[in-house]
Amino acid sequence: MKTNWKKLTRYKRGELISKDLKIKKLEDKWRVPSQSGKGFYEVYFNGHKPQCNCLDCRIRHGRCKHIIAVELFIQRTIDIEGNISQTKRVRIGYSQKWKAYDNAQTNEKLFFLKLLKELCKNIEQPEYKFGRPTLPFSEMVFASALKVYSTFSLRRFMSDMKIAKEMGLVENVCTYPTISNFMQKKELTKILKELIKLSSSPLSSVESSFSADSSGFSTCRFARYFDYKWGKKNKYRLWMKAHIICGNKTNIITSAEITDGHENDSPQLTKLVNETAKQFKMGDVCCDKAYSSKKNLELISNVGAVPYIPFKKNVTGKAGGSPIWKKMYYYFMYKNEDFKKYYHKRSNVETVFHMIKTKFKDNLRSKIKQAQINELLLKVLCHNICVVIQEVNELGIRGEFIIEKEVEE
Repeated sequence: MKTNWKKLTRYKRGELISKDLKIKKLEDKWRVPSQSGKGFYEVYFNGHKPQCNCLDCRIRHGRCKHIIAVELFIQRTIDIEGNISQTKRVRIGYSQKWKAYDNAQTNEKLFFLKLLKELCKNIEQPEYKFGRPTLPFSEMVFASALKVYSTFSLRRFMSDMKIAKEMGLVENVCTYPTISNFMQKKELTKILKELIKLSSSPLSSVESSFSADSSGFSTCRFARYFDYKWGKKNKYRLWMKAHIICGNKTNIITSAEITDGHENDSPQLTKLVNETAKQFKMGDVCCDKAYSSKKNLELISNVGAVPYIPFKKNVTGKAGGSPIWKKMYYYFMYKNEDFKKYYHKRSNVETVFHMIKTKFKDNLRSKIKQAQINELLLKVLCHNICVVIQEVNELGIRGEFIIEKEVEE
């Protein structure tokens, strides 16, 4: 049965063209057959929106049926990860500076102790009010971070503190219950977040490309529920989630937020990006589809960076008052191969979580929730110090942590 094209809407015409006619992709444009069977039309992307050389598009300056047909064709060829399907895989290799790597790894613990000492000396001791005087916060944070770095239990870790005292890094060797109680302090969370930012400062001149994501860490706590289907009690393990943003070149973490395991990823991006923008010049930020929203795209654009976030299948290019949403949507649709080159950097954040979990384990020993938050932040801090040690040997940067203080007029 012959299709009556005149009675159909532009979208329906484009849908039929996409299904029935053969659309061919050239180098930087698409060739769409004419509905009459005579000739072809060319659809291309000018950097802001798609264009077609048909009369309808030139007069109306809007989406014609040929553009709609190309969009539907692209959506069918984009997989769940937002990539165009390929028939050939290319394995990419990366070179390794083995001399710098060997030097960093064989002397890591000595470097770690010295850099951790430099970081902790910037911690201010809270004002004494009453009760028994506490040990300096700088030494307690040093002990807590060293304990997480060692991956030992508190009792087995105490010998490391004795070695640190012999090296002159601390004046006191506290007992293991003291460290356990200190990690339960709520005010420690703010201190650790500031130390994470400070530990990334030596790489502020190196990093301009960033990626954000989250990952779960298991705890020793369980929640119980009654399964009405099987008529018995069950339990499941509770876990904490670390939301981070990291540099794609060195894998340094510039900001981190810790939440319960069920918290969504997207709302955490605001804090991560804003904190990173305070000391880094951000060129681009890569995230997965969980962060795809107009608010997040505008957030990244407002700090001067380009957001590379894939769009979900049910969205359109309608801006809704957001130029960056419209621009990146058409860039994702019509320049997907170029988009992938930047979006591929997002794999670095997966590497960061693998580094943390491999080196400092993927579980949390603490039983109290506040202590679990602090323990996870300490894992991030230890990772950052190890990254700085590597880059001191590989890039020749200076491992100095500088605090910018306001000058009183």
